[in-house]
Amino acid sequence: MADTADTRTPAQIEADIRRRREVLAETLDEIGVRVHPKTIAGDAKAKVVAHVDHTVGRAYVQVNRVVSEVRARFVDDEGAPRLERVVPVALVVVGVVGLLALGSRRRRG
Repeated sequence: MADTADTRTPAQIEADIRRRREVLAETLDEIGVRVHPKTIAGDAKAKVVAHVDHTVGRAYVQVNRVVSEVRARFVDDEGAPRLERVVPVALVVVGVVGLLALGSRRRRG
């Protein structure tokens, strides 16, 4: 059988107790900070902000991609407008604006 007698001196036992109390106090302080309502709210806010930032970033990339694709349809590699595509779109826009203006003029009159 193994000897289970404690061979420490009373001073060593007191020092060990003191160290364990300090570690326990630090642990309790850390737990108190973690469960404090301000900490919980701050963590939740940080998660929401991170999610929004991620979503906005993804949206920005998507919009940038669409704008680049649309630009590529109406501008050539040198940056000059592709008249064969710009002119028909411009005519459609002018026609729609004209119809809207004519329609609002009829409603007034």
